[in-house]
Amino acid sequence: MAMWHRARLCSTSKLRNFSTAVRQHIEDEGDWFYSSEWWGDQSDGHTVLRSTSDKGNGVVSVVAHHSSRPSEIHWPGMERWLQQRYAEMHPGSENNEKFRILGYQWRVLRFNDETRQSTAKIMAAYRESDPGSVFIMQQANCLAVPYLKSVLSVGLASIASCNYDLMNAVNGKKTMNILCIGHGGGSLPLFLASKIKGAVVHIVEIDPLVISASTQAMGFPHFSVMSPSGERVLSEPDPISEVFWKGVHERLFLFESDAEEFIQNANKIYDMVFVDAYDGDDIFPYKLRDPNSPFLKALKNRLNTEHGTVVVNLHSDSDVLDNVGSIPSPTMGRYVSGVCRAYKDVVAGNGRCGLGFTVSAPWVCNTSLAVCRGFRTDGGSLDRDKVLNTLISKSLEVENVMNLPFSCLQYIKRGFILAD
Repeated sequence: MAMWHRARLCSTSKLRNFSTAVRQHIEDEGDWFYSSEWWGDQSDGHTVLRSTSDKGNGVVSVVAHHSSRPSEIHWPGMERWLQQRYAEMHPGSENNEKFRILGYQWRVLRFNDETRQSTAKIMAAYRESDPGSVFIMQQANCLAVPYLKSVLSVGLASIASCNYDLMNAVNGKKTMNILCIGHGGGSLPLFLASKIKGAVVHIVEIDPLVISASTQAMGFPHFSVMSPSGERVLSEPDPISEVFWKGVHERLFLFESDAEEFIQNANKIYDMVFVDAYDGDDIFPYKLRDPNSPFLKALKNRLNTEHGTVVVNLHSDSDVLDNVGSIPSPTMGRYVSGVCRAYKDVVAGNGRCGLGFTVSAPWVCNTSLAVCRGFRTDGGSLDRDKVLNTLISKSLEVENVMNLPFSCLQYIKRGFILAD
């Protein structure tokens, strides 16, 4: 607990204040303005978990960094919120439990001490009745690494362009089946389940050590973890999880499995699929991009035929970036082009409304590939300008419907390339 007390006394960050003069969003605590807090080297923080994987990820570690947001003046409001939630979960209870915030941290998941695999913000709190027991909760509305905002923006704008009723899914009036291949710290699936009340999110992660790191050190709901038999490892959530998540954790299903094996044995039809799977050497597995692989063929059959959308996180081609590594080229490199062609041809198909495109994530060397079925534009044709204009229009709708803390526009337009 002394560690958290020291964190409360840290000096104020020298980073620029986030301005809301242009768009009235809730403050984006994962904005790049604050990146120095979680993008520094390992010496900037302290290790809270470290172990060696037997699944090809090398040394898996979680490093904690101080977070300047939200500031301490906002902590009493969160304490009251937790108290109210506890009262809702335990109506009529004589013990009106009070909570105290210890602080906020960034938790960074690393492979081999170099690759930043995932970043999440966590809150630490304790109950006044049990001061020695500390609980951590991942902050569901905070997406830090820019490529996550990129895959989210292009994915949701794409499925909305296929006439998918996102509004009713967000309001919980219809079920939206989502598959996330690759878990990391779990910030993307948690964000989706929190923002979309109708979302049922299946997550596939091959490494049990990564699952343990996310649930033990990064505040991801432990109730989501599934057994090999398909049942939850925990028969029921603990009371604190119910206070923290209030049903969100019941729509998350985290499976320890090989992605190819999982998708071949799956019996669910998915509306959206996110693929973000890199090993300890920071390599995207060949079997997840081979056009002749059982994985892509099975994925094709598990995708909704009317609006199914797949988004893949890829490293950008070095031959299509300038010497700073930040300016996208108007053409795809060989690697991204090959993956794009495989997903477009096999998964989206060559039908009239199937398409694929890529965009470049700002500040990092990542490319987001999106392929979807049932894309609709005014006038029917799928030329570049009409597709891009449709995506931009739908991205604005997505922002408003989901009350996003960031603008999707910069993640839609940057380096947009429509696949042949």
